[in-house]
Amino acid sequence: MLNSDRTTVYIGTYTRRESFVDGKGEGIYIYNLDPATGELTHAATVSGTGTINPSFLALSPDRSCLYAVNEISGDKGPHGIVSAFAIDPETRHLSYLNQQSTQGLAPCHISIEPEGRYCLAANYETGSVCVLPVLEDGSLGEASDTVQFYGSGPNPGRQEGAHAHMIVPDPNRNVILAVDLGTDRLMAFHLDLERGTLDPADPPWIQMPPGSGPRHLAFHPHQPFMYVINELQSTVTVFHAAGNREIFEAVQTISTLPEDFKGQNLGAEIMAAPSGRYVYASNRGDNSLVIYSVDQETGRLSVIGRELTQGIGPRHFTIDPSGGLLLVANQDTDTVVTFRVDQDSGMLTATGYAAKVPTPVCLQLYGASNNFGIG
Repeated sequence: MLNSDRTTVYIGTYTRRESFVDGKGEGIYIYNLDPATGELTHAATVSGTGTINPSFLALSPDRSCLYAVNEISGDKGPHGIVSAFAIDPETRHLSYLNQQSTQGLAPCHISIEPEGRYCLAANYETGSVCVLPVLEDGSLGEASDTVQFYGSGPNPGRQEGAHAHMIVPDPNRNVILAVDLGTDRLMAFHLDLERGTLDPADPPWIQMPPGSGPRHLAFHPHQPFMYVINELQSTVTVFHAAGNREIFEAVQTISTLPEDFKGQNLGAEIMAAPSGRYVYASNRGDNSLVIYSVDQETGRLSVIGRELTQGIGPRHFTIDPSGGLLLVANQDTDTVVTFRVDQDSGMLTATGYAAKVPTPVCLQLYGASNNFGIG
């Protein structure tokens, strides 16, 4: 029986060498997190079927299943895959259920819509998104819809075509947003829950600054604000939705980097604190988390600090639902590091605990409260 005072951490990894990474993981790693200290203790490693490059993970709303994209690129297979796993409610270990094609290559992000009826996946290499029905036992049906994006951006090395990097439901509006790094657009849809199809919203996209390369987004937990991290320009764009509007309007773009930074940097992850008072974003290059305070009237951000992640290539991070701990996955130095969050000031302090995890990518938390948002 799992200690009820501990939180379970599911960690997605790269398991083989790709053009962009030397994957060394063995599958999905399961750790126990002590919320009082930040200590991480290895519980299990899930390997075998369904665990090739299980880079990004998502939990079902009822926490009965875990879903993983298998980030398979064009030279390694005909299509990417999503794999489904059942979660043992007592041990929280995983049992493989099945897998389905994502109808595209290199799926890099996955989410589950709030009712738990459909899984949404973004194919980076082919620039498309797909919808997969969730069956009664948590396994996945064949894709009910696939939407191909078209276009390009001004950066020839990264924006020669569409590159879907995230697809996620807005928890407060009937909108699904897909982030296209290749065309500098946020694509907007309505999900038809009966047919499992993505229907274009009105307007069907939000245009981002040329060459910005939007990667991920996060929603404010209490206000109609949205934050988009732009990978290629190392910036965050702040959006606000007035009244009952479905589509957001940009109100600010702010750097993720210190003024004296020199060198290459790629923005990666962004997340709002559960309190909504602070927003955090990760830098691969500066290898830091930038800390912003949030104006609760406008959503605009102000830099108030930054913290080195004690590793290289902070790909993803997450905050526990109490707001007291932040965990960051340093992909290029094979560590997951925990930080204490001062909830009054927003500042971070390393707990002194770090887990050695090969090529970690994504962190999903399963805690006693089960009160976790989309990350």
